[in-house]
Amino acid sequence: MKSIFERVRIQQKMNLPFVVYRKPNTKTLVGIFQENDHIYFTEDFVEEAFVFAPFSGVPIIFPLEKSEIKYNSVYFDHQIQELDANILEDQVQKQRFMELVQNGIQTIDAGVFHKVVLSRTEEVQIDDFNLFETFENILFKYPSALCYAWYHPKIGLWMGATPEKLFSIKKNEFQTMALAGTQVFKNEQYNVVWGDKEKKEQQFVTDFIKNELETIVDDLHVSEAYTSKAGNLFHLRTDIKGFINTTVLKQLVNVLHPTPAVCGAPKNLAKAFIEKSEGYDREFYTGFFGELNFDFSTNEKSTDLYVNLRCMKVSEKKINLFMGCGVTIGSNPELEWYETLNKSKTMRVIINNSK
Repeated sequence: MKSIFERVRIQQKMNLPFVVYRKPNTKTLVGIFQENDHIYFTEDFVEEAFVFAPFSGVPIIFPLEKSEIKYNSVYFDHQIQELDANILEDQVQKQRFMELVQNGIQTIDAGVFHKVVLSRTEEVQIDDFNLFETFENILFKYPSALCYAWYHPKIGLWMGATPEKLFSIKKNEFQTMALAGTQVFKNEQYNVVWGDKEKKEQQFVTDFIKNELETIVDDLHVSEAYTSKAGNLFHLRTDIKGFINTTVLKQLVNVLHPTPAVCGAPKNLAKAFIEKSEGYDREFYTGFFGELNFDFSTNEKSTDLYVNLRCMKVSEKKINLFMGCGVTIGSNPELEWYETLNKSKTMRVIINNSK
């Protein structure tokens, strides 16, 4: 990893954009280093590039033709200490978020939408920040997640570890997933049991994706729901596969982003409620990112995109964490608050271990 980290240091000194990332359950670290500080956008998704898209807005790309690519094997020469992510409840934030969730439940009860995903942000004060130690901790802690550090001098530094794929296309084979419901991992003997609320929430996501894809994807296959572990959390997951014409990439993005797992259903009504009610700009949280029309580790033409969950925005002297929960008619505002606390531990553990 040292050679890529050295290249990152050079890029930082020159104040130029870069992204370093490792795909789930792999040992290859990829670095993409843009040659200038221009902000490139895409609307048609025809470029060979690394794409980084906000929840709402035009996606940014690091074009392959404007970038240098480097590779390293991921290894660790020391054991990373496990520290607790001690969190003191902010009662003002708690009350505000519970009122937001209650508002969502009442709007569902009024028949406006079936589900909405509501989120909040937490600010963590820091004296100093070590990008390399923090990223190494993310890689070590979350081997089954897509781990990344993305930087543009005109936008900022984002880091994270996401378990959720938006979709992938290799040749004409298409894959995506429906991910919803959350439980905290307690020990190896813990028996995961899902309640009606989580099952319904996950079914909303699955049905939405299936219905939207039926006119685009051929030979669509939907698996049974099963429990998937991501870091210290369990989720309900369904795998969806089929065959597709790669020329419909833009249509696919428009159909799947944002998914009900990060927005709600129906999508447009839930999104309007989010933007009106949450009280902050999600920016790149619950957006998507990844390889567009090119696999940077194999040099093959493919697309592999992920939803930007479990992430943090790093600024001078502070880090912003982002976390959300799926709200349905059966939701309990206080339980949803504690779900967001559990999700915030994903990145708080990393911050504590990097101090």
